[in-house]
Amino acid sequence: RGVACSSRWGEGMTDALPIRARLATALALIATLLAGAPVRANEIASSTRATGFVLHDAAETLRDYCRSESGVLVFDAPDGTSWELVTSTSDPAISNPGDGQFHPFDPAQVNAALAGVRYPLGHVAAEIFILPYPRRLGLESAAGPGLILLSPGVRDLPVEQQHAEFTHELGHVVQYALMPDADTAGWGRYRSVRGITDTDTYSATAVHADRPHEIFAEDFRVLFGDAMASYSGTIENGALAYPTTVAGLGSTMLALAQEPLASSPLAVVPTGAHGAVMLSRNGAGAAPLDVFDVAGRRVATVPPSVDATGCHWSWDGRDASGARIAATVLFARVRDGRGGVARIVHLP
Repeated sequence: RGVACSSRWGEGMTDALPIRARLATALALIATLLAGAPVRANEIASSTRATGFVLHDAAETLRDYCRSESGVLVFDAPDGTSWELVTSTSDPAISNPGDGQFHPFDPAQVNAALAGVRYPLGHVAAEIFILPYPRRLGLESAAGPGLILLSPGVRDLPVEQQHAEFTHELGHVVQYALMPDADTAGWGRYRSVRGITDTDTYSATAVHADRPHEIFAEDFRVLFGDAMASYSGTIENGALAYPTTVAGLGSTMLALAQEPLASSPLAVVPTGAHGAVMLSRNGAGAAPLDVFDVAGRRVATVPPSVDATGCHWSWDGRDASGARIAATVLFARVRDGRGGVARIVHLP
């Protein structure tokens, strides 16, 4: 069967259950995942985009992006959204406890699946999080603009399933980056080639398998993933032609990566003492901005603010830990790939 996906996504934390006494033990036993039944993929609403890919394994996700709040474990995504995590397979939210522990994705397999993708990803980016525990309001894996969340299962995930699910999620990221919903011309071409021009049947509110986002992600998985990503030989919507049999589908999707992205240069203006600067870009479109040192290491990430003149980023001259950065030359880049690279002469 194909990689099943769900486009609904929880937007907060409700009906939080008290964390069990075993939470401390569960945190130590982080090497686990939600797989009794096949893991389903899902889309997530997010404003995050990145130039390049950053993979956070389960231990890093737990250490740096999770916190305890009112007796529950909470995951904080880079875009500011948060979800409660289910830390025990005996929780009522888990219908199949499997072998009694959660099993996260293997980061080596995620890297291998990404390396095996046969698609130009120069304008595509994502932060990839391997979750130690599933989200209460969305047990499945999830993906959206610049963000992939890989959810665990209750038994070891087969390698083929890890490749297939990750590549499907990457398909969502590619779609949001290169053919967003506002690109009506791009969607028109894709729908025509794919044979899904009937918007009453194929829409965002249709049954899951008929949603264009899910069809695109499945097409991407089969056409551009490695052999393991398409191991099943099927797609979620069995009523549609298999992607490799659709004339012009692959070239239509590849053409998205060849089209130049509209861009506007970044302007850098010092705003005060201690190296603080304001970076600005004309036009709409908000995305985080990353600051890198000359070795290419990311030292800070700055959230965007938008007004009538465009997008702005105010950086205080500190690294991600809050420490002031010594005098040096730095570089700034917006995660959507549309602003180029700006040089910052940092004088704290």
